[in-house]
Amino acid sequence: MRGTDTETGPARVLVDAEADVRPSAAGAAARRALLAHPVLLLVGIVLASLNMRVALASVAPLVGEIAGSFGLSSTAGSLITSIPVLFLGLGALVAPWLGRRFGAERTVLAALLLLAGGILLRLLPSVAALYGGGVLVGTAIALLNVLMPGLIKRDFPERAATMTSVYTGAMVAGATVAAAAAVPLEEALGGGWQGSLGFWSLLAVVAAVAWLPQVLIARGRTGHEVRAVPAAGAAPTRVWRSALAWQVTLFMGLQSLWSYVLIAWMPTIFTDHGMSRSEAGVVFAFNNLIQIAGAFVVPLLAGRMRSQRPLVVLVTAMVAAGYAGLLVAPAEGAWLWSAVLGVGQGGALGLALTLIVLRTEDAPTAARLSGMSQTVGYLMAAAGPLAAGALHQATGSWTLPISLVLAVCAAAAGVGLLAARDRTV
Repeated sequence: MRGTDTETGPARVLVDAEADVRPSAAGAAARRALLAHPVLLLVGIVLASLNMRVALASVAPLVGEIAGSFGLSSTAGSLITSIPVLFLGLGALVAPWLGRRFGAERTVLAALLLLAGGILLRLLPSVAALYGGGVLVGTAIALLNVLMPGLIKRDFPERAATMTSVYTGAMVAGATVAAAAAVPLEEALGGGWQGSLGFWSLLAVVAAVAWLPQVLIARGRTGHEVRAVPAAGAAPTRVWRSALAWQVTLFMGLQSLWSYVLIAWMPTIFTDHGMSRSEAGVVFAFNNLIQIAGAFVVPLLAGRMRSQRPLVVLVTAMVAAGYAGLLVAPAEGAWLWSAVLGVGQGGALGLALTLIVLRTEDAPTAARLSGMSQTVGYLMAAAGPLAAGALHQATGSWTLPISLVLAVCAAAAGVGLLAARDRTV
């Protein structure tokens, strides 16, 4: 029997993922209709997940060129990647409300369309548009980030860990393709970074079209629910007051921080040590490709374990080893460090998302913890690329930024060991 971090009272009626609502008769019928099409649901989840890192990973190999075209310093250039990450956190604040107001299906559709618009806005010849597009991109991805764990907990309650590995793997696969294709697309579409970035708006539109049937099937549900009354006077779980919820949140934030430092600066670290832009982009894509292995396997293992502490030690140790390699021999061991980092990064992301599901008893609590962990976590992560860029500009070296990330790895191991205990919020 699992222990609990906070007392949640007697069992409650199973309610919808986006809020404490009990479906009406029409809503329950709509849910049965949606679940009667599992392939449609799976395709929609996979295509939506493919978009959750594409708009970020496609920028990394081109950051130097984009910054150069606008005459930006290293610190100002780091905002190209830091602003979207900042709004991954800020956007997570409104995601639960939007889910309650409009339903998860409609909100996901809107997020995909917003993502396409944000990608296109960044192409305009204006620094304000470049940063403004980043705001839209970050907000759109935040909505997808927050709602997806709740949707999976709701629609696949008996296979939550497996489905988490599927959508995490798809997310990483999208990033891999985007990173590998960034420079070749730039060359194929006329030599400008705008065409390379703009191409990925098409993937968001395709995902939106694939998601539309789910909105149509479930449209009778939103607006026809009633608030669920907790059984026997039980109160909703208050995740913001839970120590365990904060431990999950901090692990999410710290692993996001080390990942977004790499998303923003890994190709630049390699080019600063003599590697060509095209080769640096390929190595970065390889890093993303290897992440698929960790992102897919670790959640499956986590779902079979009562305590995930061995996995916490494994993934944090691998990330620390990879960063240490970048510190001592970045170009010479680039492929090895990319592989070690990739397995650790993907595994840590998959583990963080799986902990949201495993440390909660029901879909509403999973949605709350998802919102909390991604709000706080991505606000923490946004500081990573900006701080790394500023320190690099100030010192002319990557030694201090990488050393500080190694300290982040140690902190992640500490809070991760607490978050991995066999308890629930």
